[in-house]
Amino acid sequence: MRADLRLSLTALLTAAVLSAATLPALADEAPAAPTPIGIGPALTDDVQRGTFRVAAWTDAPQAKVTAVSARVRQGDTVLAEIPALAPGNPWDPMTAGRFLVPSEAALRLTEDGGTIPALGRYAIDVTATDSLGNTFTRTDAGTLDFRLLPRLDSFGIGIPAWDDRNARPTGTLVGVQPGSGDLVPLPGRTVTVTPTVRTPGSAVTAVTGDSGVFTGGPLPVADEYATFEASYTEDSAEVHGSAYEYRRAYDLKGREVKVTAAADKKRALSGEAVTVSGRVTDPAAGNAPVADQALMVTLGVYTDNAPYGTTVHTDADGRFSARLIAASGLADYGDYWSVRSADPYLRFDQVSGVVAIPWETRIDLLTGGLSADGRVTVGGVFRPRYVPGSRSSVPSQYLQLEQSADGKTGWRKIASAQAYAAYWSTFALAANSGGGYFRVRHLTSDAYAESSSRVFRLVRTPVRVVGMNAGPEPVRKGANVYTTGTLQHYTNGVWRAFGNAPVALQFQAKGSTTWRQVATGRSAANGWVSLKAKASADGSWRIRYWGDSTHFHSAAPWADFVDVR
Repeated sequence: MRADLRLSLTALLTAAVLSAATLPALADEAPAAPTPIGIGPALTDDVQRGTFRVAAWTDAPQAKVTAVSARVRQGDTVLAEIPALAPGNPWDPMTAGRFLVPSEAALRLTEDGGTIPALGRYAIDVTATDSLGNTFTRTDAGTLDFRLLPRLDSFGIGIPAWDDRNARPTGTLVGVQPGSGDLVPLPGRTVTVTPTVRTPGSAVTAVTGDSGVFTGGPLPVADEYATFEASYTEDSAEVHGSAYEYRRAYDLKGREVKVTAAADKKRALSGEAVTVSGRVTDPAAGNAPVADQALMVTLGVYTDNAPYGTTVHTDADGRFSARLIAASGLADYGDYWSVRSADPYLRFDQVSGVVAIPWETRIDLLTGGLSADGRVTVGGVFRPRYVPGSRSSVPSQYLQLEQSADGKTGWRKIASAQAYAAYWSTFALAANSGGGYFRVRHLTSDAYAESSSRVFRLVRTPVRVVGMNAGPEPVRKGANVYTTGTLQHYTNGVWRAFGNAPVALQFQAKGSTTWRQVATGRSAANGWVSLKAKASADGSWRIRYWGDSTHFHSAAPWADFVDVR
């Protein structure tokens, strides 16, 4: 190295050291104090895209946010200044705790008197200040989506008809302009129309014209419940969002016809067939027959109001016939048959008629007995056999008590009673009877079918007094009258002596209708009875046995008159 260069380098180094030694020491730079203010993301209002909302808060004690402002920019160019955002409604969960662009300050395009030069996306800066003077600015707090929001207007599907069973969707696709809310046609876009409910077929598409109008189809329509969805989605420099509209085929233009029909019976028990026959004609064509048309013929309804029936088709002469099997418990509010259209495009007034389908029933016996005085009583419940509850609005039902000598043949009615149509339709029946076989029976009505209870037997042993005599005749007043006879009961087909049974002596004074008990006793082993009482007046005397758990009362015998002197 040259000596002059080495000298120059040494001089430079020495000067640098001396210069550093003479400079004052620099203090450490203090870090910025953390701000207590927080600012959330700024979100564009998707309905009015000329506005946005942002959350702002302060963590400073005893302080609150007092002012929030914002600016919208494109790069370093500020396009709009919003000096004050309005606080949101504290009762609205979407705006509570947030600050909004006031509706009167909604951002607009320059062509609408605003400051935004074109549709697009722009940066949002937000500044918040609290009551203690703390201030914080969040740069790029959010993005203003200042693009058209797509909307489908006037979406319709036309009126499907008998000779054209298709929907032909139409409508207009527009974009809602931010700020002004003006509607801008969106030409050259593809709108999709999709069947959604009870509708066969695939989606169709239609391209909008210069005014945003589109026409699509055809799409088959099965019935008035057919529903269609029109949809469009775009995410471009000028348009962003999705639009959906739904329409149902409420109106169908059908063919009007006339239907006549009748059933072959007015009442059918469960399991019996009911045939409904009729004819379909077209009044507009001189009552010409309507061939090969589907009809629903029903016989009552299920409990969930679904029709019970079958679908038939008319023949070349427009005639039809349906054979239906009656089933107990199908309809509660009056049984009926009906003919209705199975084709939603075939229109006529429903034809119907009454056909009673009695519910199957059961009779449950709860009580029964035969008293010593020859009175049979029976109690129980009458109700439907299979269906819970009972039929509504039906008259009370009649039940009858029947008796038979052998429990198989020769049944005869001995009493009747009513049972009302409640879930627990209790009944009570009573009649005079010497015992035998019994049942409770309900005869068929339009509401309930015939049914019978189980057969049951009630018996008691008959008792009688034979050879009765009272004496002496005449008798002196105050003297004893002796009454005798033989007590017998009927067992094993023979009248036999009834011994050791309690008996009573009764007296009825001449001219009276009242019997008075004057003495008691028991029969001897051979059935012999001897009772005495003092004579006080002319009158009649008799011996009675009052029965027990297995015997009837003795039949009222003839009475022996004794003259008292």
